[in-house]
This record gives sequence, structure tokens and C-alpha cells, in this order.
Amino acid sequence: MADWTVTQVTDPAELVAASHLFDHPVSPDGAEDTLGRPGHVVLLARSADGRDVGFVSGVEMRHPDKDAELFLYELAVDDGWRRQGVATALLAALREVALARGCRGMWTGTEADNAAALATYRAAGAEIDDGSVFVVWDDLAAG
Repeated sequence: MADWTVTQVTDPAELVAASHLFDHPVSPDGAEDTLGRPGHVVLLARSADGRDVGFVSGVEMRHPDKDAELFLYELAVDDGWRRQGVATALLAALREVALARGCRGMWTGTEADNAAALATYRAAGAEIDDGSVFVVWDDLAAG
């Protein structure tokens, strides 16, 4: 039996409290804005003693000539909880959210050399498209 549960975040304070899982500290305004945006979802994995041990975030997308799909924005698991099935459980829960929202697909991107992420996504049933390229504008105001 798993030593954690996965729940959808509805309270911005939960994200602020889970800041240690994110790349940067989560501000109350950032958490509230994220959770208030249509189509955005954040799931947290919590240990039996209440510690936040992982998260996954996604954004529902729709284009006029395609079915709805969910973009897996970010996935993270606390170092001490890796390789225990937390990421797999988070991905399965995000899949269920996507299906409940009527999404037909889910996709994400990662670095080509991120072996851990690629293995996790493969184990969750994803196909790896080696031919894709991500194009990034990091600072729209600069150019």
C-alpha cells in the first residue's frame, strides 16, 4: 500500500506550503492566479504524515481542429521519495483528470538526456517522439 495520497489542489495556501517542491518559491499571488485560471490543474502527493512529497501540473488545451488535450506542465518528486511510485501515481491521477475533462491526449516535453523523466513517462504509457523540437521565448519583453 502506498505511503501517500494524491489530491487536486484548490487552496492556494497548499501550493505555498509545498514551495520546496518547485523550482522557485511559490507566492500566494502566483498560487491564486494559477489555480484561478481556467484549465489549470495542480495535484499534490502527500505522505501519510502530511508532508508534500511531489506534484504535477497541467493545462487543458483546445485547438479548433483538434480534440482537447492536457499539457503536462511540470512534474516533481522530493529527492527522498523518488523511485517509490510517486511520479507514476501523479501521472495516473493527472490522466484521470484529463479524461474527466474530455481530453483525448496528454503531452509534455523534457530534455533529451533526462533519462529519469523519459523512463517515468514511458512507464506511464507515453510514446517518446524523438523528432520533436521545442522552441522557446524566455523573455518576450526583451525582444
